[in-house]
Amino acid sequence: MTFTALKKLVAQGEGLELEFKTKVVYPYKIMKELVAFANAKGGKLLVGVEDDGTIKGLKNASEEEFVLRQHIEKFIVPALLYEVERLALNDNRQVLIFTVAESTSKPVCRLIDTKDRKGQAFYRVKDQSLQTSREMWLILKYEKSNRFSSFSYGKNESILVKYLAQYERITVETFAKVAEISLKEASELLVKLTLCHLIEICPQESGDFFVMKPTE
Repeated sequence: MTFTALKKLVAQGEGLELEFKTKVVYPYKIMKELVAFANAKGGKLLVGVEDDGTIKGLKNASEEEFVLRQHIEKFIVPALLYEVERLALNDNRQVLIFTVAESTSKPVCRLIDTKDRKGQAFYRVKDQSLQTSREMWLILKYEKSNRFSSFSYGKNESILVKYLAQYERITVETFAKVAEISLKEASELLVKLTLCHLIEICPQESGDFFVMKPTE
């Protein structure tokens, strides 16, 4: 990447496929951003760029790259598909450009406990990396499979469609209440209908909701 291309990229501001970090202070936290890119459409992490878009670069880019590579190998599963490029600003400073590909094995997780292999999945929404809900985790896991290729249209499905026609969005809790079913049943049905492309999930920091999928 040229410096001119970098400036044009930075001018776009942080978003769905772009994140800035001034430097590697808390590498474990940065794993969240990389995981979120892998679970969405991929993206670029620019290390050496401030939140306001100021391109300062790093004095010790090789050391910071090494630390991030070590954390990626230790804390991210399955293996992250990524490339790293160093762009020199001058003789003393460089910008690290981590390009993450969308994963073909979702959900990608950041490990909490490396022994028990317990992890957290994140998903990119606009310029945020949000921890996935149970529903989003399952949707990521099964979105490429044919496990939920069809569904039967019954009472609960009818209630859902009517509710969305009137109120446009619904949460798991609201669906459980209006359909008079358990939270587990509501969750499973919303996941199934999302995977069947009838509705779609909208991840939010305050809690996910579902809407009717727009007709093309």
